[in-house]
Amino acid sequence: VQLQASGGGLVQPGDSLRLSCAHSGRGFDTYAMGWFRQAPGKEREFVAAVWRSGGSTFYADSVKGRFTISRDNAKNAVYLQMNTLKPEDTAVYYCAAASGTIMTTVQMIRAYGYWGQGTQVTVSS
Repeated sequence: VQLQASGGGLVQPGDSLRLSCAHSGRGFDTYAMGWFRQAPGKEREFVAAVWRSGGSTFYADSVKGRFTISRDNAKNAVYLQMNTLKPEDTAVYYCAAASGTIMTTVQMIRAYGYWGQGTQVTVSS
């Protein structure tokens, strides 16, 4: 499985960005998909996750109401729509895939066995 994240960039506070992650390999709909981020000098943290069917989504409190995760199983892709961006959202964003996990673990880094290369999001005026 290979994951390719894209869509990052430099934006101003209050702007929006949409991240995409392409999943190569079979059985995309058997993977829970997540987005994590890591700011300089900080640990990697959970941002959002979507269950295999796309029917259940999960968010960190810091992004709830501003970010929306979705997936298109026909296109083997997962997306993160980020609205009302803040400077504290600045980080490298990683998409990740989890196989064989249970729903209660989707916020845990250790649940994910596959990681993309990351895409930089910078929010600055």
